[in-house]
Amino acid sequence: MIDMKEIQIIKLEEGTVVTPKGFKTAGVHAGLRYKKKDLGAIVCDVPANCAAVYTQSHFQAPPLKVTKESIAVENKLQAVVINSACANACTGEQGLLDAYEMRAESAAQFGIEDHLVAVASTGVIGELLPMDKIKAGIKQLQPTDTVEAAESFQTAILTTDLVMKKACYQTTIDGKTISIGGAAKGSGMIHPNMATMLGFVTTDANIDSNSLQAAIKTVTDVTFNQITVDGETSTNDMVLVMASGLAENDLLTQEHPEWDSFVSALQSTFEDLAKQIAKDGEGATKLVEVNVTGAVSDVDARIIAKKIVGSNLVKTAIYGADANWGRIIGAIGHSTATVNPDNVDISIGTIQMLQGSQPLTFSEELAKEYLEGTDIVIHVDLHLGKGTGTAWGCDLTYDYVKINASYRT
Repeated sequence: MIDMKEIQIIKLEEGTVVTPKGFKTAGVHAGLRYKKKDLGAIVCDVPANCAAVYTQSHFQAPPLKVTKESIAVENKLQAVVINSACANACTGEQGLLDAYEMRAESAAQFGIEDHLVAVASTGVIGELLPMDKIKAGIKQLQPTDTVEAAESFQTAILTTDLVMKKACYQTTIDGKTISIGGAAKGSGMIHPNMATMLGFVTTDANIDSNSLQAAIKTVTDVTFNQITVDGETSTNDMVLVMASGLAENDLLTQEHPEWDSFVSALQSTFEDLAKQIAKDGEGATKLVEVNVTGAVSDVDARIIAKKIVGSNLVKTAIYGADANWGRIIGAIGHSTATVNPDNVDISIGTIQMLQGSQPLTFSEELAKEYLEGTDIVIHVDLHLGKGTGTAWGCDLTYDYVKINASYRT
């Protein structure tokens, strides 16, 4: 783990994906949804080094296949075009042809080669893209680097999300200011393995693609891979990072003396977006954070943290403001991590409820008052080693059922 206390990371509250040098965005209403913007793009002034992680679902959607093919040519991208409302997943040969056409139309619009374009789709599975609307929408895309353009893009990629998700952080490398900006969408079908939902991150750092891939793999494992809303993984999940290099720092590799500064800023961006997704889980009213210490390893700690935050019984207890620590024990008990059942501590907020696996007397009233808040933190100490891990999720409410019972209507 990186010791962030030794590294200066600044959060830019008003920063966006266009804060890093060289990036522009656009978002338009192409008619895929009734009124909301539904087609967006990020475009870089130069071919950007890139890296990505993808869903491990067996049913990877055609846009992922086309994006992988684009990146494989020279590990560079100059544009990514995303539509909402239709996932273009499980759509057979026609779906793949449509993804290629979406890429070709975008390349023509921005005057670049096809392999410098990535495409992404999100929405209903099993429906073909309305290509007439997609092509007409692409012709409307006129990217700029304004705040309004960033918001248009952030809105265009949403589905059941209630809020836009953005983050931006800066650090200094070789005396140059390095910016990292991100936008994401995700509210349901969130239980990632390698990536989650759709996340698009830009940076002006000068970094080679292999090093960038190593960095995003490292930070994805402790951020996006540590959130869960409903235990479901989508067909279209992807996190994509583009690096313009326009900050003009010395080339970043894992041997660079300030490598950890870049990774820390990237991790801050990813974690910020991941927590926003968890908090905006479909029907959610609370963000839940689980911190596990004393595990045999960091991996074990992360396994248990995610098992707790993903437990429907824990999630419903939190929704009901019920301090039922037995639900937490239950979740720990069927994890694959090493546990000593005779020596576990559990606290909800600052209220300790279990010490050495023995129940403690606590105020139900104070616990209920805490659980009625919007940000809930659970602490677990396993007393086995130095491993630590954190996961994020949300409560499970009646509204989650309502939203997903009528998703297609």
